[in-house]
Amino acid sequence: MNNFDFLVGAWDSVQRRLAEPLTGSDDWDEFTGRTRCYSLLGGAANLDEVTFPEKGFGGVTLRLLDRETDEWSIYWANSRTGILALPPVVGRFVDGVGEFFSEEDYQGRPIVVRYRWSDITGTTARWAQAFSPDQGRTWETNWEAEFTRTGA
Repeated sequence: MNNFDFLVGAWDSVQRRLAEPLTGSDDWDEFTGRTRCYSLLGGAANLDEVTFPEKGFGGVTLRLLDRETDEWSIYWANSRTGILALPPVVGRFVDGVGEFFSEEDYQGRPIVVRYRWSDITGTTARWAQAFSPDQGRTWETNWEAEFTRTGA
């Protein structure tokens, strides 16, 4: 429990998103993000809202801890669609690194999605999303964010 307490508060971020995942492309789009995160249910839930001013959209992340399995389920919805993306990525923190996985469909092909939280300090954190088209044998990072606490 309380694994996501580090994220509570206000953050600025530098976001890098791969323009065309799983195509061999190395064309990255860089933009900023602003996040405000709240702890709920005594640390067993966590909610954040992120805005991407240069992109004109934002999103909401809900994280819920299953107390029986000690695993977090992470749900995402963005303002462009207003649809809760399912399934959630599910996983846990081990030795200060959180890894969360789901099996999904991307442009008609089955993939495994991985979110990874790492390099967590009192004022910084790193998040990355990767796709695997081969059941986790290889991974392509396609979105990453470097977070810096704003104090506001």
